[in-house]
Amino acid sequence: MELMKLEIITPTGVIYDADIKQVTLPGKDGEFGVLPQHASLVSLLESGLIEIEAEKSKLSVVIDSGYVKVSENKVVCLVDGAVALDGADNDISHALDEAQKLMKSVENSNAAIATAKKLDNMKSSI
Repeated sequence: MELMKLEIITPTGVIYDADIKQVTLPGKDGEFGVLPQHASLVSLLESGLIEIEAEKSKLSVVIDSGYVKVSENKVVCLVDGAVALDGADNDISHALDEAQKLMKSVENSNAAIATAKKLDNMKSSI
């Protein structure tokens, strides 16, 4: 199985750095997926959810905005703020609260409103 490297970087440091199978990103012109050997590109990222599929796990990361650089074997996301929703610390509710705060900080974005509603639904199902 072919993998690619994904890095998600905020002003406070790297929050994700691992090999993955695929990633779905909230692009300025809509959501798009990236697989290994993808054509190179640079794009703006909107507020929303990055969905990551690794070899044995899935992870979601809420971001507020940023840029992505895609090459054949690597994806680098430079974002202003991010909250991982992996539940590894057994406090998914806290992570969802943090993600909702992040989304509310950019309320003027339609994508942020849609993501906040999606997070409300996720929190209700816990």
